[in-house]
Amino acid sequence: MKTVFITGASRGIGHATAKYFVQQGWRAITCSRDVVPDNCPVTEEHRHITADLRKRENLGFAAAELARILDGEPLHALVNNAGYSPKDDDGSRLGCLDGELSVWDDVFAINFFAAVYFARTLARSLARNEGAIVNITSIAGHRVHPFAGSAYSTSKAALVALTRELAADLAAYGIRVNAVCPGEINTAILSPGTEQLVERIPMRRLGSPDEVAAVIHYLCSPQSSYVNGAEIPVNGGQDVY
Repeated sequence: MKTVFITGASRGIGHATAKYFVQQGWRAITCSRDVVPDNCPVTEEHRHITADLRKRENLGFAAAELARILDGEPLHALVNNAGYSPKDDDGSRLGCLDGELSVWDDVFAINFFAAVYFARTLARSLARNEGAIVNITSIAGHRVHPFAGSAYSTSKAALVALTRELAADLAAYGIRVNAVCPGEINTAILSPGTEQLVERIPMRRLGSPDEVAAVIHYLCSPQSSYVNGAEIPVNGGQDVY
C-alpha cells in the first residue's frame, strides 16, 4: 500500500483528496490545525496530525508525528495543500495596502514556507521510493482575483516558482514535483459573488473538489512518470478568455 501525506486536509480540496486517495487503495496521513471531521473517520487507511502550520515549531512536530506513524514504512507522495486566505473584518478582499504585515507572515508561513519545509524534510524518504510532490497553487497566483487578497495571491505565485525550482533540484533523486492550479471550486469557503464568475467559465459551472483530487492523484501515479515541473490548471477553461 502506498502512502501520501497531505497538509490542510480537514475540509475542501484537501479533505476530498484524502478520501480520493484512500478510495484508490492508498493510505492517507493528513495534517491540519483542525481535527478530522466526523464524516472522514480515522482508520488504518487514514491517520491525522493536528498542527497549526503558522508556527515554525509545529512543522517539526508534524514531521516527527509523520515519522512515528510511518514507523519505517515508505512515503510515496507529498501534497502541499494547506492554504490561508484572510479577509477584512467585513469579508472584503485585502489588497497590498490593507491589514497588518503580520497577516502576510501568517499567509506565507502556511501557503509557502510549510511547503518548503516539508519538501526539504521529506525529500530523503520520497527519494527512496521515486516519490512525487504536488503543490496546490491557485488561479489567483496568475492574475488579480476579485476575492483572493494580495498576500494569498503572491504566496501562490511564489509556490509556482518553488514548484519549478524543486522539480529541477529533485529530479536527480527520482522525485517529480508538479502543481495543480484550481480555479473556482465548489467548497464550503466560497466567497459571496462567486456565482458571477461562473458566467466567465466556458463550462458554465464550478469545479468539484473530487475533480481536483483526481488530477492530484494522477500526478502521484505512474501514469504521469514523465511529467515534471508542470502546473496543471483545473478551472473549466476559465483562463482562456
